[in-house]
Amino acid sequence: MKRRDFVTSVGTGAVGATLGVSALSAAVPRHGLGPQFPVPRPPFPGRLRQSVSRWTYGSMPLPELCRAARSIGLVGIDLLTRDQWPVVRDAGLTCSMAYAVDRRGFIANGFNDRANHAMLLAELEEAIPLAQAAGVPNLIAMFGNRGGRSDEESIANCVAGLNRIKALAEQHAITICVELLNSKVDHRDYQGDRTAFGVAVVRAVGSPRVKLLYDIYHMQIMEGDVIRTIRDNKDWIAHYHTGGVPGRNEIDDTQEIHYPAVMKAILATGFKGFVAQEFIPKRPDALASLKQGVQICDV
Repeated sequence: MKRRDFVTSVGTGAVGATLGVSALSAAVPRHGLGPQFPVPRPPFPGRLRQSVSRWTYGSMPLPELCRAARSIGLVGIDLLTRDQWPVVRDAGLTCSMAYAVDRRGFIANGFNDRANHAMLLAELEEAIPLAQAAGVPNLIAMFGNRGGRSDEESIANCVAGLNRIKALAEQHAITICVELLNSKVDHRDYQGDRTAFGVAVVRAVGSPRVKLLYDIYHMQIMEGDVIRTIRDNKDWIAHYHTGGVPGRNEIDDTQEIHYPAVMKAILATGFKGFVAQEFIPKRPDALASLKQGVQICDV
């Protein structure tokens, strides 16, 4: 299952989308997790904070994934809808990247089309204070499908839209992370498929709370030269995703990216955010693959 398919199959986000701040904590039962999961200690100095994308373990109940994540040494879960935030929080983990809303067309309908701005801004305006109240640091956003628009037009459209939300994000200390995706294999016609495009947008917006989600899997497919790109653009990146190339499976020696070197390069930039494991386990023991991926990146 691809992420875009998982997002539209969740079916519970519409409930979360109607909740106010006071109702958010009561939206999901605590599942009796609190006493079993003390608040995790900060990671050791000089090590990356790792999380895992929920959709890659979509068949596993979220409380079970939380238990596994804690046992492996993860500190967060990525890409959660609002109704899921309290479950992860009560497990002593951080929702390291969240959706503002659960709806169809989330990836295709982005900031590169001004016709989407009213919808996208309304979603973020509601979600930003909720995220702050729930201890969620990042909200994901998309550039959107090209639809015949030139890069110049789309960069201007993205800048115009994100400029209208950056002050609220700054006020609530929430980072809006616009994701870079490949248009060659997984997301045909997606416009934000090169680092230079994304950097042109966030540089023009000029806010510490509007940055890029750099997906290593996607950018290896589109550009390669990952380490140099990370070094050169460290100021514009707030979050990373992993994944093996080709196939988006385990990040071990069955694929072409040497992840220990990539992680060392990220650490060397002084990065303080999250690196989320976002590969699709191919082996029967999916949690063993996750544990291996965490160990590979724990440089």
